[in-house]
Amino acid sequence: MKYNLTHLKELESEAIYVIREVVAQFENPALLFSGGKDSILCYHLAKKAFHPGKIPFPLVHVDTGHNFPETIQFRDQLVEKDGVELIVGSVQQSIDEGKAIEETGFNASRNGLQTVTLLETIESNKFDACMGGARRDEEKARAKERFFSHRDEFGQWDPKNQRPELWNIFNGMKHMGENFRVFPISNWTEMDVWQYILAENIELPSIYFSHERDVFMRDGVIYADGEYMNKRPEEKVEKRVVRFRTIGDMSCTGAVESPADNLEKIIEEVAATRTTERGTRADDKRSEAAMEDRKKQGYF
Repeated sequence: MKYNLTHLKELESEAIYVIREVVAQFENPALLFSGGKDSILCYHLAKKAFHPGKIPFPLVHVDTGHNFPETIQFRDQLVEKDGVELIVGSVQQSIDEGKAIEETGFNASRNGLQTVTLLETIESNKFDACMGGARRDEEKARAKERFFSHRDEFGQWDPKNQRPELWNIFNGMKHMGENFRVFPISNWTEMDVWQYILAENIELPSIYFSHERDVFMRDGVIYADGEYMNKRPEEKVEKRVVRFRTIGDMSCTGAVESPADNLEKIIEEVAATRTTERGTRADDKRSEAAMEDRKKQGYF
């Protein structure tokens, strides 16, 4: 399958410009890295932005402790291969120190607890800008974000008080204790991401490709079985051929049945689907404004 990739070069150029602006305007930036495709894409773009030198900022991973094993393995291999600095914020440590309260029950998730750990990691490392792979097409709250998204001294976001970005002129002015979240691939779609990954031959965790896995059904969503999953008595584990379109905490990330075991098949599948990639994320369905509420509190 052949594609007209001209628009991808424009998106690439825009993202690289944003990343370079971050380094130019801020003293201590970082790149949030989950091991998901969007953060891997941002890392790839950052490498391009500063080639042949190394990226001038660390990777930051907020570890829920309930991650997919494939994601952590990929993260560690990438860091070792490229020799980049990795800073890990631990949700488990936040729980142990009494700064976050573990949810209980069958629908318990650590995804929301990431906010506490993220804000603490930003504060302890004095990061004044954190880049990440959020995109406007993912979710309606993320569609409200600017490229440079201001956060107050408490790490909170005010969607009604954002700065204009006419002609991509970014305003990184801030007071002591404030910081920014920056979204270099804001204008990319899921299809753009997959086409670019194919064109650039970017390596991804195996979890994105079709594979046989132990899973169970809950409320119409396919979840991977694992030691962190608290199943109801009627929820039976079975083997299915699945893949994941998005990767988060195991407890809130659903899979899709799919035969797409390579990038070309994934692109064909994305082109045909009418379901958003976050349609299997239980954390987005807790309320009508679940994502926006979390973002206001400091979530990415």
